[in-house]
Amino acid sequence: MRRLLEPSWVASGSLCDLPLEVFLDQGIKGLVLDVDCTLLPRHSQVLPECVVRWVHIARQQLQLHLFSNNPNRRRIAAVASSFELPYTAGAGKPRRGPLRQVLEQLQLPAEQVALIGDRVFTDVLAGNRLGLFTVLVRPVAADGRPCPYDRLQRSERTIARWCGARVDGGLPQS
Repeated sequence: MRRLLEPSWVASGSLCDLPLEVFLDQGIKGLVLDVDCTLLPRHSQVLPECVVRWVHIARQQLQLHLFSNNPNRRRIAAVASSFELPYTAGAGKPRRGPLRQVLEQLQLPAEQVALIGDRVFTDVLAGNRLGLFTVLVRPVAADGRPCPYDRLQRSERTIARWCGARVDGGLPQS
């Protein structure tokens, strides 16, 4: 269980703080990005400017796909269209099927893809079930800075720790 709940990298900040060089150094060629609380702040329709910059730079070096459990297709499609990116809404993470379809679309093996998200029991678990490089980020605030975890995120991290998973900040594990 520890192996499934422990991310490859626990980032100390939000998506905006992730250096793309880390992914390139790990041989990553594609990124699967969670949307709610990773790209978009909670209860917001406006992308933080640093998220917009980060995604535009990432697009130049890596294949990207937005992947969300949110069933609101319009919300996810609006974000995806602002970047002209493919997306999956209502993904049902941690189910493997929809994520396998994304890997097929990217035409990349799992070990060359990273999944970035803010939740242990959806994002990290889904990615680890297929052998992706998983990154746990802090939720993003409207100004792009990391914001505090909500009650559910704190509970997930506590349970993961009880299972022996390392879910506190550190460098990527090889």
